[in-house]
Formats: sequence, C-alpha cells, structure tokens
Amino acid sequence: MDIEGKIPRALEALGPLAGRTVAVLDVPGTSWLDRLRAGGAEPIVVAPPPDGGSLRIDVADGSLDVVTTLWTGFRGVEPAEIAEVDRVLRPGGRLLVVHDYGRDDVSALRDPDAPEYRAWSRRDGPFLRDGGFRIRVLHCFWTFSTMEEAHEALVLFGERGATVSDRLKRPRLSWNVAVYHRWQGGVDPAATPETS
Repeated sequence: MDIEGKIPRALEALGPLAGRTVAVLDVPGTSWLDRLRAGGAEPIVVAPPPDGGSLRIDVADGSLDVVTTLWTGFRGVEPAEIAEVDRVLRPGGRLLVVHDYGRDDVSALRDPDAPEYRAWSRRDGPFLRDGGFRIRVLHCFWTFSTMEEAHEALVLFGERGATVSDRLKRPRLSWNVAVYHRWQGGVDPAATPETS
C-alpha cells in the first residue's frame, strides 16, 4: 500500500541498494524483489528461521552490502541474529529493518499492545537502547479513491475498522513506518577515525 514509494526511497537512501548485493529476509511476495532488481540491486532471498530457530544466512563472511527485512523479520533485537548479520555484511554494510511505527490510523486497526507500537520505538526499547540502531520514521498513507471505497475496505477489519471509518474526514489513513537501520558492527564507519 506504499503508493507514494516512500519505503523503497528510504531504503535506497539508507542502504543504498542499487548495484549492491542485498539479502532480503522474509519477503512478503515477489513484487519487492522485482522492484529491487529494477532499481539495480542484486537481491538474494533468505528464508526466515522456523519458530524458535536461529537465523542463518548461507553466504560467506563479509559478502553482502545490505541485509533488509520487511515487517516479519527481526521481531525485536536478538544478539545471535545481529551477530549473524554482522558476520555476512562487508565493513560499512547496513542492516535495514522495516516495521510499523504506530501513532497513526493504521495501528488502530491492529492489536494496540503489539510491541512495534509500544516498546520497539521507545528510546529505551530494544532497537534504540541496545541494538545500535537508529530510526527513520516515514509518514505514509493508505489512500483510497473515495470515502465509500475507504469504508468498504475498513469494514474488513471488524469493529476496529468501523471505529476508524467513523473518524475519517477524507479517504486516507495515516501510516507511520519505521526503518531501523544499523551499520555493520553497530558503528558508523564515517564516525570512526581511520588508522594507517
């Protein structure tokens, strides 16, 4: 639903992705891979670990420029997962983790106690406190052609959708998306003095 293209533009700005070797974890369909290829990236797909399993990216140490995941990977900050990503990233490589941020209309459609809407985005939350991540919040929208189309779509979300629908003043919902981003090793290479 990112009609405005803000998410791919943010990933490109933070990665960048074009012309780079990118591992995509938990891809929710092929359209994202096609979009990456069209942008000049060389994506490889990594299957998510089974429940309770550990992340394993089957590539050589230091062979990737970017590792990214969209909504389903990195459901918090697990030291073993961070270590695996650090292993496969080249020096200066980036980990980009996309999740909903909350504080918007779309979050009212889901579980208000979901960790992405509470703990994750807080300064003392796992991403920003211990994970070495920074955050970029994208202010996106779910935009519909008419109010009627918006109401029809929101009905699919049951009682929560009806509540959001009743509050609508125009045919769009605010949708804040967080891109948690981290350099390989948790340190920005531009901030580290070079040794000779």
